[in-house]
Parts: sequence; structure tokens; C-alpha cells
Amino acid sequence: MPLYHFIHKDFHGIVSRMTLLDKFIFLIVHSIDKWGIWPRLPVFLGLSYLGLRRHLHQQYNLFNVGKTPVGGRFHPADITFRTAAGELNDPFNGSAGSQGTFFGRNILPVDQDNEVLRKPDPMVVATKLLARRSFVDTGKQFNMIAASWIQFMIHDWIDHMEDTNQTELIAPKQVASQCPLSAFRFYKTKEVRTGSSEIKSGHLNIRTHWWDGSAVYGSNAERLQKVRTYKDGKLKISKDGLLLHDENGVAVTGDVRNSWAGVSTLQALFVKEHNAVCDSLKKEYPDLEDEKLYRHARLVTSAVIAKIHTIDWTVELLKTDTLLAGMRANWYGLLGKKFKDTFGRVGGSILSGFIGLKKPENHGVPYSLTEEFVGVYRMHSLLPDNLDLRDVTAAPGANKSPPLIEKVPMANLIGLKGETALSEIGFEKQMVSMGHQASGALELWNYPLWLRDLIPQNVDGTERADHVDLAALEVYRDRERKVARYNEFRRALLLIPISKWEDLTTDKEKIQVLHEVYGDDVEELDLLVGLMAEKKINGFAISETAFVIFLLMASRRLEADRFFTSNFNEETYTKKGLQWVNTTESLKDVLDRHYPEITKTWMNSTSAFSVWDSAPNALNPIPLYLRLPQ
Repeated sequence: MPLYHFIHKDFHGIVSRMTLLDKFIFLIVHSIDKWGIWPRLPVFLGLSYLGLRRHLHQQYNLFNVGKTPVGGRFHPADITFRTAAGELNDPFNGSAGSQGTFFGRNILPVDQDNEVLRKPDPMVVATKLLARRSFVDTGKQFNMIAASWIQFMIHDWIDHMEDTNQTELIAPKQVASQCPLSAFRFYKTKEVRTGSSEIKSGHLNIRTHWWDGSAVYGSNAERLQKVRTYKDGKLKISKDGLLLHDENGVAVTGDVRNSWAGVSTLQALFVKEHNAVCDSLKKEYPDLEDEKLYRHARLVTSAVIAKIHTIDWTVELLKTDTLLAGMRANWYGLLGKKFKDTFGRVGGSILSGFIGLKKPENHGVPYSLTEEFVGVYRMHSLLPDNLDLRDVTAAPGANKSPPLIEKVPMANLIGLKGETALSEIGFEKQMVSMGHQASGALELWNYPLWLRDLIPQNVDGTERADHVDLAALEVYRDRERKVARYNEFRRALLLIPISKWEDLTTDKEKIQVLHEVYGDDVEELDLLVGLMAEKKINGFAISETAFVIFLLMASRRLEADRFFTSNFNEETYTKKGLQWVNTTESLKDVLDRHYPEITKTWMNSTSAFSVWDSAPNALNPIPLYLRLPQ
């Protein structure tokens, strides 16, 4: 009996291109998907399922955009530091992942002509399905530090080059009275010819694709020059522990575009971390001069950021035993930290993780972040309407929650206005307040209204004249960049598509409004709307559809980077620098280094990313048949 008999008809075309082994792997994965049981599998079986699924995506969901190679070869031993613009990481393709290179693809582009591009109208979608009715939070799972953290990462990873031409969205009569802006103008994404026959055009990233701390250091030499002191390797920071500002009120840091006080607070924290690494290295190696101190400290600080995201932030986002084990395995391997620290690497990435691999692995496709990666990281619903400022000078109460002082509208904490407000609030109050406040949930009807009348910024942090409706703009951007809509997105990722609205959600009102906006055509459902509407796996703050992109790209960010693989060693980082990375396990460790009174007085949780006034939130013990070493 043919294999196709056992699988959903939507996948026949994809499966026909697979090797015989991959067809067998897909049959296993697809069967588990049809039963809907993988989140409930024992940890070992759950990890096995995710490993098989990731293998399929590595084979069939990585597409290069542009000619290969696009950069020259070099000898890694000649360049043992991260360059300002992210060049010279891949020894066979020196420009891979650098500033100004193409976003890759996990799914081939889906052409949308002008009529399809605006159907249904993005402002209708934003008003009827995204706009916040009343704030819904994540409870004890995720706090505002966690929400700020992912935006901090976005400022490290992705930003599209814009065209010089503007276009306009105008609110249709049916929703005009409900839209903060009746119309708004914005710059189109710049489309560039690739020279490739498979993908003829693409878009350029004006940030570096690598996990290199560019939110702190910048994505080019010009920005880096502005943030360095050129003394003992250090970066500029104000005496109050916050970022410095130029004569226009723009923060002096690696990335300044479209930011807010929460991101600036984390940028300042990691400037202090970088400078502390410099002090430690200078003490250990007094002959090291400014440039080498900077280079080593950047490597160390970037690795600390990547490690925190991998084994601290992500396990709060995906709060299950399987993902706790899986994310730690990405860094340490299934044998665990103690084994790796004691005996070093044993075997390949499964047993010992991606960190310290003998050579980087890009699965035959030059490294880049992807358009689909951008699409699933649209998480503005995490932001509340107000930030609850708390009194950190008060004596701690029984539950260690500081008293509320005032509710500051989030609109006052963004852009240049937000930089001024943060200077008045101060680091400690901002950080503790974010730690004690739950972030918003990633659901329909939870997109902040204040983001629908937003002052966007230029790359240099200066403000633009035209306000934008960010909710409508995000819907438009996915279409403009030829990202597949929700159902086709799932098919291409080997996930079972929906056939009716009831497959997406059981909420009758949501089903009714989805029908009002899209009719009966589930194929028109926008990716962002589908991600917000999709029923969540228990413990997940994001949808399973978004998670599949995470599954592929979270490992790729590590395994394709030589500074996390072949150059993750004492020769590159120094012995002291490598020790710094290896002994840092969480954001709490970083806060303990620089603000010990904050964590001592106000933190009563195992992670800085969960709400701080909660009881310790350790996960249920991993079953005895897979009790991974910690």
C-alpha cells in the first residue's frame, strides 16, 4: 500500500521530494501529529519527536536567498573576534549573516499581487481581530522583563531595509470610526534582485543576523565607534547605570530604532556586564590592551546573552519538562552540564549540545535569519497598557512585592519620550517594576491600542512625521514580504492545516468574527491572526505553529556560528572569559553581579523572567527514566 495512503493529502507534493528515509521519518512525525499527543509524551519520547521534526525542517525548510557563495573564503585562525558588521564568521562565505545581506526563507515566497496584498483590508483585520478589548495577561508565567528581553533580542537580530517610496493604508468606512488613524503612510520594504533563478528577489537585513550582541555594540563600525570608550575595552555608560544620550536625546547604544524603556534598561545592564568582563580580564591578563579587551569581552557578553535566552528565557516561554530538557540539551547536550564540565565533549550535538562543536553546521545553506522567523516574532501583545511603577525604597512585605506608586502609560515610555522618563525612574525601579508585572498574552483582541498610533523612528533614532498603525502594518508587512498565510505556512512546515474555523479555536465569538473578516475561506487567514487565535499547548505562551520555526532556528543560531562551535575555546575567549560564560546560568546571575540588592530584596522566584512575587516556580521533576543531569 503506498505511503501516501497514510498521510494528509496536502503533503503529497512535499513527501514526493523526500528521500526514502525522510519519508519514513515523516510518517512517524505525521502520525504523532494526527493523534495530537507529542506534548503529553514522556520527556525522552517528546525529545525524540522534536529531533525527528527538526531534521525534516533542516532538510526541507531552509532556502538560500541570493547567489552562493556571496563572500570570500578566509582562514578562521586569522580572525578570532566578532567583526563590527558580522562578516568573517563562515569560513567559506565571509559575508554570510553580515549586515546588509538577504533574509533567508523557511518557506518559498508566496506571490501576492496588489489586490491580494490588501484583502481583507489590514485595518479591518487589526480592528476586528487584533485590537485590545481589555488587557489579558500571562499570570505568573511571564513578566515584563521577559517581554523586554525578546524585544532586546529583536534589536540584535532583525530589521528590514526600507525603500524610499511610501505607500498608504486608508481605513474603510466599516471600521474608520474605530481606528485611531483614519489613514497612515509608511515606507515600503526595499525589494532587491537576488540573481537566483529559484527566489528572484528578497529583502535585506540592516542588522547582523548573528547572535553577536549588536543591540549593544551596533551592526557596523560607525555605530560601534559611538559606543566605545577606547579605554580598557569598555563601552560608554552614565554614572547612574543607564545609557548616555546624545544632544538629540537619542540613546548611545548599539541599536536605537523604535525602542522603549524596557529595552534600554537591558541594553544598559549588558553594557555594565561587558565592562565588568573587561575589568575581570584586565585583572587576570594585565598586558591586554584596549582592542583585545574589547574583542574578548564582546565574545563573552554575546555568549552570556545567547545562553540566557536558550536555557532561561525560552524555558519560561515554553514551560514544559520536555522543553526544559530540550533547551538545556541545545547548550549542554543530553549528558548535562556536570558531565560536560567534568569530561568535556563526548560524541556529537545530541550528547554534548551545539556549544563547542568541532565545526559549525549550516545544513548546506549559508546562515541567515528568515522572513518566516520575523513573522512569528510579532509579539507586541506582550506589552500592557501601563507599567506599574513600584516603590523599591519601601521595606519588603510578607510576599516581597513592593508597593505600587503609579501606573505609567506605556505611550510615555517609548521612543525619545521614554528615554527621558527612564532617566527619572532609574534602573532599579524600572527593573523591579517589570519583574513584578505580568506581560500580555499572545491572543486575539490583545494588541495594545497605543501601538495603533505610533511615532516610528529612523535608523538613527530620530522621529518621523508620519504616525503608523502598527497592528495593521504588521499584517501588511507579512503579505508584502510574500510570507505564506497561516494555512499554507502550516502545510509548508509539515503541520496539519485547518479546514474550518473550529479547527483553530473553540471560542464561538472568535469564530464568528473570523467568519465576518475572512468569510469561509480559511486559506486567506493571515499568519499573525492565526498565531494569536491558535489553541495553545499547555505550558506554551506561543502557538505550536510559531514554535516549529523556533525549533529550527533556535538551534541554527548556535550551530552555524563558529564562535559558539569551533571557536568556543580558551584560545578565543581566554580561560577567564570562558569560565565567565560557563558559570552564568540565568539573567538572575547577571543581576546578582551588578544589583545584588534587587534580587536579594525583591526576587522570590527561580527565574527573573517569571513574575517576581510568585512562589518558586520550578517545573515538575523530570521522570526517572530521563532525569537529565543539571
